[in-house]
Amino acid sequence: MKINYLKINGFGKIKNKEINLNKNINLIYGENESGKSTLLKFIYCMFYGASKNKNGKLISDFEKYKPWNGEEFSGKIKYTLDNKEEYEVYREFSKKNPKIFNQNLEDVSKQYNIDKNKGNQFFYEQTKMDELLFQNTNLVEQQNVVLDSSNQNVLTQKITNLLSSGEDNISYKKVMENLSKKLIQEVGTERTSDRPLNQVLDKIKKTEEEKEELNNISNIYDELKVQKKEIKNNILNIENEINLINDIKNYKEKEKIEREKININNNIKKEYTEKIIELKNKNKLNKENKKIDNKKINIINLVIISLLIILNLIINFINLPEIINNIIIISTIIYLIFYFIFYLNNKIKNKKINNKNNLEKIKIEKEIEILQNNLKYKENEISKEQELLKNQYKSNLENLKNKYNSKINDEEIEKLFSKNLEQINSEYEQLNDIYNNKKIELNTIEIQEKNTTNKLEQKLKCEEELVYLTEQKEELLNLEKNINMAKNAIEEAYKEMKNNITPKFTEELSKLIEKITNGKYKKAKFDNEEGLTIERENGEYINCNKLSIGTNDQMYLSLRLSASNEISEEKMPIFLDEAFAYYDDDRLKNILSYINEYYKENQVIIFTCSNREKEILDELNIEYNFITI
Repeated sequence: MKINYLKINGFGKIKNKEINLNKNINLIYGENESGKSTLLKFIYCMFYGASKNKNGKLISDFEKYKPWNGEEFSGKIKYTLDNKEEYEVYREFSKKNPKIFNQNLEDVSKQYNIDKNKGNQFFYEQTKMDELLFQNTNLVEQQNVVLDSSNQNVLTQKITNLLSSGEDNISYKKVMENLSKKLIQEVGTERTSDRPLNQVLDKIKKTEEEKEELNNISNIYDELKVQKKEIKNNILNIENEINLINDIKNYKEKEKIEREKININNNIKKEYTEKIIELKNKNKLNKENKKIDNKKINIINLVIISLLIILNLIINFINLPEIINNIIIISTIIYLIFYFIFYLNNKIKNKKINNKNNLEKIKIEKEIEILQNNLKYKENEISKEQELLKNQYKSNLENLKNKYNSKINDEEIEKLFSKNLEQINSEYEQLNDIYNNKKIELNTIEIQEKNTTNKLEQKLKCEEELVYLTEQKEELLNLEKNINMAKNAIEEAYKEMKNNITPKFTEELSKLIEKITNGKYKKAKFDNEEGLTIERENGEYINCNKLSIGTNDQMYLSLRLSASNEISEEKMPIFLDEAFAYYDDDRLKNILSYINEYYKENQVIIFTCSNREKEILDELNIEYNFITI
């Protein structure tokens, strides 16, 4: 990657500044506080944005470089990637996202991902170089040549990843740890107790035990079904019988009314008959009473007259006083006179009585005739009602047989229909009690059936759960198998990478250190435990932090340069800001000569406030682009 052009509209103390850079060495000269570090920060912020986060500093980059007078806070950068693609980026630093144009000046900003905190990730996606890695490799400042522990850990991890896995962002150790952790967390082992596989196996065991307990429930359910069907049939038969009895009761109620009508007519008939008999007896009694009365009177009179005659005959033979004789004769004459009068009177009276009796007799006979007609009518009416009742009985019985033909047999219907209303009511009460008991029994069966159904559903759920758990078990076993296969594959790949990449990196780092130290140190190594170490003349490996400041700077600059080319796919520009302050002339000559010889494909931008770099470049006859700021 090469930076071609910079345009600073406003950034810190720099305003309206345009700079053209060449593809090789660019020497930017300026006095202290002239804006060299500001220019370097501008380039960095064009790629990654001006952060408003202080990150442990007193003031954020955004606040530090924002013009005080409210002038335009923006700029533009043009660069070319190794694949010859050219890009132009315009950024207003007050906005999170810049505008990115390709070589045809087409806006391609939306082709890149947007991080909600960091904004458009175009530069990382183009170079695979994040901010922290960029700061720890390609950006070398005087006060930060030697990496602090935090940044050293970042670079250490990147290089370790590179040496172990071939990718700077993939740590073999961490991957293996993560896979082992994943195996334990997402699967489990024989020694774990609460991991997914252990939990699944426990659930399978419990579910199988639960299913075993529910195995007999199907037979119980079938038995309950049979019982329920039988009880329902019984209830249906009882309901049919109850309905039949209700129908019979209705018929019997109507029949009772009809029979009561017949009884009423029979009572009326009886009354008519009794009345006729009474009238006939009355008529006969009147006639007999009359005869008896006349007969008695006649007998009495005849006795008296006989006595008087006898008495008169006697006085003729007996000498009685004349007066007595006269009295007897006179009395006889008077009685005869009275008897004659009485006879005549009685005759007249009897005639009247006979007339009256005859009238009464005629009346009674008329009344008897009427009663006899009414009696005959009632007898006919009763006969018709009885016939009608008989026909209704047959008709109702036939209706019941037709209605309950397929439900109750004819014999049972005839038997029930032959009973009287009281018997029918008794039958109804008995059936109703049986019906209620059967309903209770059915309800009990249905409750048992519901409970059994729930258990069947529970059994079905157990079976489904077993299928699901078995699938889970297989998935976990497959995951375990895949993780172990991945670990084995990574282990093999690690061995191959370590054998191929680690010697190469160590060799290049050692060559660089040997070159810039004039052969004083020939061998170096770097790992995630000890960091950067070098071999002394006596063969001892020591940490480079134990060396002098200048030598230490040389070591870490070598590390940065070596790491940069290994980590990024792009040949990234190398930014050196007063990075050689502690170098003597020999060391400076060596490093510049080495950079010119071995980093021809990298653009190098050196910021300095002295003429040493310019003089040595001229002395070495190295071509460079000189820029004054």
